[in-house]
Amino acid sequence: MIKKLGDFFKLDTAPGILLIATAFAALIIANSPLAPYYLALLDTPIHIKIGSLDIEKNLLLWINDGLMAIFFLLIGLEVKRELIQGALRTRSRAMFPVIAAIGGMVVPVVIFVLLNINEPKSLDGWAIPAATDIAFTLGVLALFGKQTPVSLKVFLLALAVIDDLGAVIIIALFFSSDLSVIALSIAVLASAALFYMNAKGVARLTGYLLVGAILWVAVLKSGVHATVAGVILGFAVPLRIKHHRVRSPLRYLENGIHPWSSFAILPLFAFANSGVPLGDFSADMLLEPLPLGITLGLLLGKPLGISAACYLAIKTGVASLPKGVHFMHVVAASILCGIGFTMSIFITTLAFPGADNHALVDLSRIAIFIGSILAAVIGYLALKYTFEQTSRSSSEKEGTADEST
Repeated sequence: MIKKLGDFFKLDTAPGILLIATAFAALIIANSPLAPYYLALLDTPIHIKIGSLDIEKNLLLWINDGLMAIFFLLIGLEVKRELIQGALRTRSRAMFPVIAAIGGMVVPVVIFVLLNINEPKSLDGWAIPAATDIAFTLGVLALFGKQTPVSLKVFLLALAVIDDLGAVIIIALFFSSDLSVIALSIAVLASAALFYMNAKGVARLTGYLLVGAILWVAVLKSGVHATVAGVILGFAVPLRIKHHRVRSPLRYLENGIHPWSSFAILPLFAFANSGVPLGDFSADMLLEPLPLGITLGLLLGKPLGISAACYLAIKTGVASLPKGVHFMHVVAASILCGIGFTMSIFITTLAFPGADNHALVDLSRIAIFIGSILAAVIGYLALKYTFEQTSRSSSEKEGTADEST
């Protein structure tokens, strides 16, 4: 049993499977006699007081503001590594996924806004369909194993990482309120201290994490969403140290966080935020502007935006297809990017805060589930068809070459 469990956690698809399992578990519990206990658990107050520092939040907010900051720290580390050593390290390599990510964020937002232009309250959720769930998307792609060209994996990973960074920028710029000058000043000083440590070649992670904790508290108290602190800390941690014998602090921290993020933080977030009561729900509600904007934004906006942006980039010569990747690969993979799931749910909690917006949050989460599941299924089938076609085409070319010989 333990061996089978260990084998499961080694699977590339394990994070995605665990995410969907915890989300459906929450959905079932929220619509069962256990619902009051589920809600009571999420509302459990957790109070931390150290001198004049006083933080009191319920369990749900500790998960959304605290644990998710660790997930965003991982995003910061991944983006920095990709910029220095990975798929984004040169302009020619970076342009294609960057352009694709921008198109994949802009078009879903445009679709959502057009459908909700006359709904002032719903319009606050404009950023919901702009997000991509990196774990789930790469999990579905992993189902194809060696069939997937390595360059396509790299492209999709880079696209998803840039998409996540775009989500962070959106959160910082548009979902901050009641800003505290004092707390912001402390956050700026903490950020400066982190980058000073980086410039001086400080290799010990303890110092970065301690200053990062101060940064997190300051950002939390400033009115800017606390997850932004995670990204700043991620960018400050050095990838390389001049003394070559010293291990890479960034890679060490990234490798340490990754399993916790995949198998604990994101599943906990999914469990805490996916419990939608369906008692008052009807299929007609899906045709309302808010859920329709989210579903179409994810299901149509993402692939349209990514594909159109990539096509224009190729035609104008701004960027070129990665080696071994056909344009149909990009189109099929772009459908998978419509899996918003955890990131879209996270933005929903920021777009519609407060008890008065529970109905909007629940409706948004249902639309996210539907759009993400459809994107996963259709994206999988599209990729399967595309891989079969390219494989058949390659076999025919090989056969023709043999006959000519």
